[in-house]
Amino acid sequence: MSFIKRLSLQKLRKNSSSPTKNVQQPQAQHVEQQEQLPEDDIVIGSGINGTSTTDMEPLPTPEEQTVLLLHAAKQPYQLTEDYPVPQLEGEHDVLVRTQAIGLNPIDWKAPDFNFAIPELPYISGRELAGEVVQTSRKESRFKPRDRVLAISTDYRDLRKAAYQQYVISFDYNTVRIPPSLSPEEGSTLGVAFVAAALSLGVCMGVDFSSILSGPDLFSLLRSSVPQESLAEDIRSECLDGIRSHERAKAGDWVAVWGGSSTSANLTIQLAKLAGLKVVTTVDKAKHGLRLSNHEVLKADLLVDSHDPERAVQIIRQNLKGKLRFGVDTRGRESATSLLHALSPDNIDSPPLPAGEAPPSPPGTPKEETLLGAHLIGLTGLPKQQAPEGTMFHTVPIKLFHEVPEVGGALCQWLERLLAEGLVKAPEIIDVEQGLESINKGLDRMRRGEISGGKLVVRVAE
Repeated sequence: MSFIKRLSLQKLRKNSSSPTKNVQQPQAQHVEQQEQLPEDDIVIGSGINGTSTTDMEPLPTPEEQTVLLLHAAKQPYQLTEDYPVPQLEGEHDVLVRTQAIGLNPIDWKAPDFNFAIPELPYISGRELAGEVVQTSRKESRFKPRDRVLAISTDYRDLRKAAYQQYVISFDYNTVRIPPSLSPEEGSTLGVAFVAAALSLGVCMGVDFSSILSGPDLFSLLRSSVPQESLAEDIRSECLDGIRSHERAKAGDWVAVWGGSSTSANLTIQLAKLAGLKVVTTVDKAKHGLRLSNHEVLKADLLVDSHDPERAVQIIRQNLKGKLRFGVDTRGRESATSLLHALSPDNIDSPPLPAGEAPPSPPGTPKEETLLGAHLIGLTGLPKQQAPEGTMFHTVPIKLFHEVPEVGGALCQWLERLLAEGLVKAPEIIDVEQGLESINKGLDRMRRGEISGGKLVVRVAE
């Protein structure tokens, strides 16, 4: 059922049981059919032993709320009151009261460049922290008043969008945050964590199982997830993107170009936890001193990105052909520079001298022994085709919300990482106040004023 149709039914139910109010109903300009999510067959756990009946009772919830609506591309979001609070529908739904919202570049780029807007009016926002109000099932591992981070990578379901006072989140896309973390801090790391974990775990094959029983996504996707559960546009990336013998392991190098971004922040943290060596490429004049002395982001090699050709030369001279993995966070141009820094061994290995025969008996076929290079583009990839020995990767972000086994494994692992202090929230550059301040915050991001950290909006206490 489409989102707009659901709104109409909610209004009908409301009007039949309460005095009629003159509320303008949002009109959809066009509606795309909602994607069907696979059934969740992971065991999430009850988390309710020892919980009193009072603690399990839902919190009072209004029927209407205030939201930010986008009515057209290239327009600011409009503050809108008397908008229906989203309803619990599926067995995995959790209703969360928004306390703090983390702003992301996609929040202003989507309306400015008219993409990733499946219907109008539209609600945006990809990550928030708040408190649980209701759950769909009593055996949910969440209970009312739990402090949580809700990560919304599903931009087609407006119930999950962050720019509203109440939000629906799937229980396998929700993370309980420890008392040591404020809602503002919690709202900074959700999408970046998912992008980092999928980049490393799927595209590079990193096994996190030795780190607080984290997921081995490479094996999980091949042994525990039915192939038909993977959307066709990401299936090849998930199953064929990297071969078993090429998987990144402790001691391997990975270069992160654009190391001051929030996604780079979490990528570096997880890479270092997995024992990888990290090259970070940043504008050293802006971020060099901070990153070179940072508790968790200090790189094994810090390179200035001001002159990309010089940066590539420095990387190649220092690593001497040992760099097979690169993650770019900025765009097509920087991804192209990073490509030149990578060294697949079937490119760097010298050919056999003329007239020399291959070893006898024949060795393992070339494609099964050589180690390719892997370039992951978070916001773009080079225009050119991938050269011999190199694979281009796009992060299969929809795995997080379409495959419960993946989303649940990542969220419960992040809970453990935060509780043990192994992952730190990115720095907060500033905190705006109220939904009405979001347009102001997005304008600051458009002007390039937010760099090296996160801009957060506090919505409620």
